[in-house]
Amino acid sequence: MNGPKRAARLDVGVIGAGRVGSVLGAALGRAGHRVVAASGVSRESVRRAAHLLPGVPLLPADEVVTRAGLVVLAVPDDVLGPLVAGLADTGAWRAGQLVAHTSGAHGVAVLDPAARAGVLPMALHPAMTFAGQPDDLQRLGGVSFGVTTPDPLRPVAEALVLEMGGEPVWVPEETRPLYHAALVVGANHLVTLVNDAADLLRRAGVERPGRVLGPLLDAALDNALRAGDAALTGPVSRGDAGTVAAHLRVLSAHAPDSVPAYVAMARLTADRALAAGRLRTAQAGPLLDALAARTDGART
Repeated sequence: MNGPKRAARLDVGVIGAGRVGSVLGAALGRAGHRVVAASGVSRESVRRAAHLLPGVPLLPADEVVTRAGLVVLAVPDDVLGPLVAGLADTGAWRAGQLVAHTSGAHGVAVLDPAARAGVLPMALHPAMTFAGQPDDLQRLGGVSFGVTTPDPLRPVAEALVLEMGGEPVWVPEETRPLYHAALVVGANHLVTLVNDAADLLRRAGVERPGRVLGPLLDAALDNALRAGDAALTGPVSRGDAGTVAAHLRVLSAHAPDSVPAYVAMARLTADRALAAGRLRTAQAGPLLDALAARTDGART
């Protein structure tokens, strides 16, 4: 397959004018491309399109494909495959079109029904959370995009990412699910952990937990990104089994739903601390015993 020679400007169609699609469409428009059509039926999608893609008509998906030289598919992971196949069944795809989806979980295999019609497939996943607001456009600067394409299309895909203000990061097709799992652990699970910590502080009588957590979490994130496991601190990395046991007792009494997550994260932290030399083997025994005792107790 030979990559296409891109014109200076592309006619862009966005299928899924949600939080991601509306922002990326606006970013491509800002880069000089023409957003000629979009699809979106929910009230929120219509509102976002009016705000971020002013003047762009909202049309059925097959009509968006008909008008566009570059089709951006910004739909949920589980919808993507059926959407691509359904459009193929209607004969909507045409040879030479660029088609880029924004799913982190999928590579380009999910675009095979379109590729068989001659489209040029790309997976461009922005590693960022979106609110669907104009501020997201500014936040795109320097954001990594997970790029997966056939090799001849790699320069085109990377150029599009750069035009949107992002930084392309190559992800092989076979490791795309692992790439996405890593981002879910790092972002989605982090939100859950932060909110769980905030809830526990409220139960402890702290009225504004964000003020307590903000500086602590900022420093922890910065240290972790710079120093890796050398940034580990706290009772697990010190081998303070008594403190961990006390945590488990108070959590069992006041927030039992938080106990499984605490135990799982403490075990993972202990494993990493041992491997990094932050926790000595002699210290790890009592600590793991305390965690095992709580797990065994929960089963009885």
